[in-house]
Amino acid sequence: MKPIRIGEISYTNVLPVFHFFDSSNLPIEWVNHVPATLNQAMSKGEIDLGAISSFAFAEHSDRYYLFPNLSVSAYGPVGSIFLFTKDKSLQELDQASIALTNASASSVNLLRVILEKFSGVKPLYQVMEPNLEQMMQVSDAALLIGDDAIRAAWSKPHYRAYDLGELWFQQTGLPMVFAVWAVRKEIVQKRPELMAEIYDRFMRSKESGNQEPMAIIKAAQRKVGGEVSYWKQYFAGLSHDLGERELEGLQLFYRYATELGTLPPEIAIQMFQLSFSKS
Repeated sequence: MKPIRIGEISYTNVLPVFHFFDSSNLPIEWVNHVPATLNQAMSKGEIDLGAISSFAFAEHSDRYYLFPNLSVSAYGPVGSIFLFTKDKSLQELDQASIALTNASASSVNLLRVILEKFSGVKPLYQVMEPNLEQMMQVSDAALLIGDDAIRAAWSKPHYRAYDLGELWFQQTGLPMVFAVWAVRKEIVQKRPELMAEIYDRFMRSKESGNQEPMAIIKAAQRKVGGEVSYWKQYFAGLSHDLGERELEGLQLFYRYATELGTLPPEIAIQMFQLSFSKS
């Protein structure tokens, strides 16, 4: 039988869930890439489950289940999703040119909500490779996510950086859910026991990550660099849960995106249940 292909976002923000995953005796393959690539691969059936953009889940909610209690969320500053500007306020970005990273789905659409819904401005967007200097040469502002955003914030302090998680929380009082763990319904129907086992191992990996934060920090340092104090603060600002508050924030994000016309009006959030493996 074919191995199960699991998507892993290639950023440090998912380390607390993936780092301690025990893949022994599981017929799985890992696909490590940026969110936009994983989103597309999942929609095509090239991967079966894993971490994808929360926005991408909404685009295909009729075909996916959500894994409960797993996400990349923030109750305030997320620390790795920044809009960089040439010292412009958000209100000064009306008709301005904004370069968007080609690695993202949730953050690109969150930026539109923040600018168009919250700030009342209508910029002009273009999608580019995530290179801040090249983006800023042709634009008034640039959106970067993940480790690209972290490195840019470290090395380009002369730009003003807006944290999208912070801007969302200031307006809504709710967490922003950037990524979720999803599984294709088709694969749950075919191999329910294996899906239940994989979900259980993700939850155990997350628990180990919570119990051993220094191991997560060292893994982040190997990947990106930086000081222990930075990573302690960074991971403290993230939530990897998906409870009632996260779901409330997620549904509000979907509502705003629907009002902007970027999501369909009917989005069904269906959770994976362990009972699927017993039916």
